[in-house]
Parts: sequence; C-alpha cells; structure tokens
Amino acid sequence: MNEKIKEAFENKHWSEIKAESSWQIFKVMSEFVEGFEKLNKIGPCVSIFGSARTKPEDKYYQLAVDIARGLTLEGYGIITGGGPGIMEAGNKGAMEAGGKSVGLNIELPFEQGNNPYIDQDKLMTFNFFFVRKVMFVKYSQGFVVMPGGFGTLDELFESLTLIQTNKIGKFPIVLVGSDYWGGLLDWIKKVLNEQFHNISSADINLVRVVDTAEEAIQIITEFYSKYLLSPNF
Repeated sequence: MNEKIKEAFENKHWSEIKAESSWQIFKVMSEFVEGFEKLNKIGPCVSIFGSARTKPEDKYYQLAVDIARGLTLEGYGIITGGGPGIMEAGNKGAMEAGGKSVGLNIELPFEQGNNPYIDQDKLMTFNFFFVRKVMFVKYSQGFVVMPGGFGTLDELFESLTLIQTNKIGKFPIVLVGSDYWGGLLDWIKKVLNEQFHNISSADINLVRVVDTAEEAIQIITEFYSKYLLSPNF
C-alpha cells in the first residue's frame, strides 16, 4: 500500500471515512438538483465542445463563434463547458446573437474560471465531472464537436455510447474539421468496424463531419425538421 494512503488510514477511524463517503452522496445530489432546476427552464439547446487552449486567432475559434451565432438565430440556446477557448467562442456567438448562453463550468485546480460571455443566471459550477456530463446530454438537442483534447473525446464517446445503446434518443453529432477528425474516423472504420467488428457499420453514421459553419447548422436544423424537438430524457 502507498505509504501516504497507509498513513491516512492509520490516522483516521473507519467510521470517519465512511461518514465522509455518505456525505459525498448529498453533494452529488445537490449538484443534480441545481442542474435540473436551472436547465429545465432554458429550452432547446445545442452543446458546443472543444479545447480550452484554442486561441481567438485560431480558425476554429471563429468557426465556433459563427456556428453558435447561426444556431442561436435558429432558436437554440448554446451550452458550453463555460471555460476559455472553444467554450468561450460558443458563448460569445450566442451572446452576440442575443440568445441563451449557458456555461457548465467545472472546478479544476489548473484552469481558468468561466468566460465572460455566459448569462449570469445560466452559469453553473460543478465539482463532479459525471454530473456535468449528465447535464450536457440531458438538455442538449445536438452536439457540435470542435477540435479538442481528452475532455472533448470523453464527451464525444459518452454521447455515442448512450445513443448506440439506446439509453438516450438519437440526436445529431457534428464533428467540425475533417483535417482534425479524419484520422480518428478512418481508424474507427478500418479497425473498430472492418478489422475487429467491435461496432456495426450503422454506428459510424451516428456522426457527421463538416468544415463550415453553414454545414453544421444545416445538419441540426434539417434533423429537427424531420423529428419532434424534445428533451433527451
């Protein structure tokens, strides 16, 4: 056993450790309750995911602004992770178009706080990643996934898994940037599907890849011209 862990257990009674675990449940519940109460009132939204490290001069930053602005004009609110980079761009586009700008922030020791383009009554800060991810999926009518890192991939594959297993209804997932996502999609098709048969061919069609704001907006608006717009629960 790691010495620090061993020391922690030796200096603490089991009853204290179990009591702390029990109180953790109430912290989780409080985050769920706050999220449900706030987001339930907002209406149809699209989540925009992407890297916190993307700078304003990057082409994908401006693309995220344009996509958010266009979706806002179509009547959608915009949900982001509330931080800098692509998240900031999404909230900026929503605010500039006069729409609903939602930020689901997360407390992290090494990242900046929320960006300035979030409606203050629609800003939430979470301690738990899994609670935050539930909010993204439960209250989004579509995902626009810009270039990003591990967190972006986590959010992408979480949504794909839930749709694939019919845990939530199908909704559009749009990957922006064929130069960024092309290699990953080739691997999914050739290795996961064709070589190992770990997914079906139909699963590949759960995502669409685009390179322009107009294409991203069109995919989401066309999807809901055919299907009833409803919450994902």
